[in-house]
Amino acid sequence: MLKGNLIKICIVDDDEDDYFIITNYINNIQGVNLRVEWIKDYQTAIDTLRAKLYNIYFIDYRLGNQTGLNVLQEAMAMGCEDPIILLTGKGNREIDILAMQNGATDYLAKSELNTEKLERCIRYSLQRAADLKEVKERENKYRNLFEGSKDAVFIADPNLKLSELNHAASLLFGYEINELISRNLNDFLWNDSQKEYILNCLKKGNAITDMEVQVENRDKEIKSCLLSLSFLKNTDNEWITHGILHDITNLKRAESANLQAQKLAANERLMRVMAHEIRNPLNNIGLSIQHLEDVSSDPAFKKELVNIIKRNCTRINKSITELLDLTRSGEFDFQKHSLQEIMNESISVVADRINLQNIKVEKKYYDVPLEITADKSKLKIAFSNILLNAIEAMEKNKGELAVSLHSSPDVYIVSIRDNGTGISEEYLPRLFEPFFTSKKNGMGIGLAASYSILQSHRASIQVDSKINKGTNFIITFKTQPAEQVLLSDQKEYAV
Repeated sequence: MLKGNLIKICIVDDDEDDYFIITNYINNIQGVNLRVEWIKDYQTAIDTLRAKLYNIYFIDYRLGNQTGLNVLQEAMAMGCEDPIILLTGKGNREIDILAMQNGATDYLAKSELNTEKLERCIRYSLQRAADLKEVKERENKYRNLFEGSKDAVFIADPNLKLSELNHAASLLFGYEINELISRNLNDFLWNDSQKEYILNCLKKGNAITDMEVQVENRDKEIKSCLLSLSFLKNTDNEWITHGILHDITNLKRAESANLQAQKLAANERLMRVMAHEIRNPLNNIGLSIQHLEDVSSDPAFKKELVNIIKRNCTRINKSITELLDLTRSGEFDFQKHSLQEIMNESISVVADRINLQNIKVEKKYYDVPLEITADKSKLKIAFSNILLNAIEAMEKNKGELAVSLHSSPDVYIVSIRDNGTGISEEYLPRLFEPFFTSKKNGMGIGLAASYSILQSHRASIQVDSKINKGTNFIITFKTQPAEQVLLSDQKEYAV
């Protein structure tokens, strides 16, 4: 009981003598501000409960033609949360049980009452009522979050048999909530490899966070969702599964539309670049042919014209070859390889350029082999192109190339850093576009090919650069095997 606060107590009893006896006991309770009032009939008691005028009620079992149990039943029907104690002349186990079943906070025999027992009863009842009110408020808060969430929220057993769902889940799956109860989440997952992965996580007790899955609803429509699962024990010490499905179908559609727009824009840029790259040598060839048709031309001049034609034919052929190499990146042979081994071989590929430029190389590798599932030959191309880009950006005899590999819980990180000229901020967003280059004789193929290969390995790449300070390529590999991802989400880089 809270000291200082007025606690209003109502005694409902048709016997005035019993009221005076109980009041006397209550008034002897020390250190608490109590006020006791009397109601002697059933209907007034019901009206008082409905009006919530008191903090606690003591109700006699006998109330004329009615009983205290009838009052309890009415109180429960109207949602009364105030504590009610049922009083009887003598203890009766059957009435005790009925009282508790009908919402009584406590049950007391009048013949056993005293000040100490009433003080303890009042204190316990008020505390219990406060606790129940807090629990109910929390339950309502989380129930509102559960029901009002725009994400599909569900509760299931450890095997994903659904037991409780919100309205958003009903909309996502296309079924009424009662139709979904006892169904299994796996019934709605479209991809078998995803089902197997989730099953393995369940067996190991591993939580799942924002795993992209495809859900098939009642209308056979495939929805893209992010799935999160967590596990805990309920009050019966049984494991249950809490799950959330966040529908990203519209987002994926928007991304797809944006990607198509980017592809069209890339194709347009490609056509302009290819037209430029081929038209220039063709113009040279055309002019040379015109001069060759002049029979009066000097033989030495004619020989030079033939050489011009050969050089420009080679230039056209090289452009076409590099374009074809870029579009052949979809075929991969994934095997287990050490990231350290792949990087060492990539450095060996460009070793001659490193030596010619007299570049100092510093390697910092993780002690334990960082094994990834990769196409070794393709990944060597990706790393070699980035290494070459770094080498070409550094000044001869002053270049410093730092290559480091390290591990964190879910990813392996590769860093390729140089102290070269750097890349201007305006060029960074277009760095991996096909045929975009700031180099005088560059084709803009190498970094675009590297990006395509790294995407196929589900690796991300970040570039930090400052003019005249150097550039750092940071490549992050997920530890999940690349071929597992490709089975469910294979993408082909398109220009």
